[in-house]
Amino acid sequence: MNSETDILHLSPFKAVIFDMDGTLLDTESVFRTIVFEVCTELGFEMTDAVHMGMVGSSHERTNQLLVEAYGVSFPYSMFDERCRVIMRERSQGGVPVKIGARELIDELRERGIPTAVATSSRRVHADTHLGAAGLLDLFDTVVTRDDVIHPKPNPEPYLLAAQRLGVDPLQCLAIEDSYAGVQAGHAAGMQTVMVPDLVHPSEEIRALGIAVLESLEHVRRAAFPNR
Repeated sequence: MNSETDILHLSPFKAVIFDMDGTLLDTESVFRTIVFEVCTELGFEMTDAVHMGMVGSSHERTNQLLVEAYGVSFPYSMFDERCRVIMRERSQGGVPVKIGARELIDELRERGIPTAVATSSRRVHADTHLGAAGLLDLFDTVVTRDDVIHPKPNPEPYLLAAQRLGVDPLQCLAIEDSYAGVQAGHAAGMQTVMVPDLVHPSEEIRALGIAVLESLEHVRRAAFPNR
């Protein structure tokens, strides 16, 4: 993680595309607790290794991971629905936003820089959580799992977001917290920044040439050092 944020300057960009869970919304730690609870309810033992593989993954990839870990008898549909019900219940009081998120979004809006969300979550989940956090109406577009054929780490979500914004992907900044998301942003040709949440960058991720910053406030300082 870069501690020299004050001297790191991001290259110019014309749009910013954010991941949602773990990047904009402080939901990954809540979801982690739920995942462990539901697995126990269903008679399975969740592990840190399996959970880390789920972070940033699509519905299909998560299903695959759990079947690989626990066998074809794992009741994924029941697991998925139970997690969603509990997450919905625990989000009724609002969804916490990551440090620096509102300030960065506000600055981008003041500067007339278009923004989007590209998430592996389904539309109902994305709209509900962004709405509960008070962020939904601040973005020009939101790309969800329901909008693409190939989820992250495929670049399709980022490419579609850029297309909707009318900005060349090479002129977009992607902000992510997961390996799959970083790989997707990088594959889309975007300047990609990782702001770690539960998962920290591996050597493979660092080798993609991305910036790793501590928070969205650090991203704002690096993007607009002379403000």
